[in-house]
Amino acid sequence: MDILEQYKKTLLIRFFEEKVDRLFSRGRLGGTTHLCIGQEAVAVGVISQLRREDYVVSTHRGHGHMIAKGADIQKIFAELLGRREGYCRGRGGTQHLCAMDINFLGTNGITGGGIPIATGAGLKIKVTGEDRIVVCFFGDGAANQGTFHESLNMASVWRLPVLYVCENNLYGMSTRFSDVSATEAVAQRARSYGIPSIIADGMDTLAMAQTTRKVIERVRKGRGPFLIEARTYRFCGHSKSDPRTYRTRAEEEEWKKRDPLAKLEDTLQASVPEGEMEALKEDLKKRVDDAFIRAERETTAPDLEDTLGGVYAQRKDILQEGRIQGPRRGARPR
Repeated sequence: MDILEQYKKTLLIRFFEEKVDRLFSRGRLGGTTHLCIGQEAVAVGVISQLRREDYVVSTHRGHGHMIAKGADIQKIFAELLGRREGYCRGRGGTQHLCAMDINFLGTNGITGGGIPIATGAGLKIKVTGEDRIVVCFFGDGAANQGTFHESLNMASVWRLPVLYVCENNLYGMSTRFSDVSATEAVAQRARSYGIPSIIADGMDTLAMAQTTRKVIERVRKGRGPFLIEARTYRFCGHSKSDPRTYRTRAEEEEWKKRDPLAKLEDTLQASVPEGEMEALKEDLKKRVDDAFIRAERETTAPDLEDTLGGVYAQRKDILQEGRIQGPRRGARPR
């Protein structure tokens, strides 16, 4: 993926997230959401170096990872709307997005929940001898979960083809990383399990791509797992209800000066005329707006069977007159 394509992908993620933010603020979408505005360079930089057959495991803040992997934004909108045409037929929503057609193994509502999933996928690759790798994204808060330590130890012992990418945005919800970590960097922890690691600039798409390219070559050759700690920053709050009282506006403005989009635009300035850049932005904004309109107008709400599907066995005796009848006493989900 060349620089212009990386810029387009980064811009698409930014516009998608801004659209989702507006929709939630207007009550057009239910539930909650966790936006990656400001962190796009990590998603695009890393995933741009993967093959289509490689797996990606994401976090609760996963729209950007999914779009960078090649997902259809209309289908993501349909999922956020709870529609049957969404990636998970409207059942998963923002925190449980999955797209097996692009080998995206899912976002995850549990902090650190994706780390053992990625490690398991790495074991599967190792056992079957497939020529692919797994990239596992997680946040700095997940590095304090037991799943992180257990999984990295296992991956190291078995030399699994997993690239762990910590998106260290300095805060686990409202808790500053430095207040709850005995080490200065997540990268230090990987080394205690015999896993090499590096700290990268998560605000620079091209730097992330360059770092990842070299690391992936190593992992793909069977030399075991690797960890990249990407230092980044979310410009918005942890979730839609976060007033961000735990950090100053001055701190936020300092980080916004390092906006990954602005950095890419500066790089492209010499090769892409300003008029073309503006036209590109308008085209991508329209693409996002049109995708939501189609998702809202052209998709359908789940029916009764969709609602029950995957929870209880499909029995005609609990589908009567359009009403859901509760399971018999003592019945267990299958």
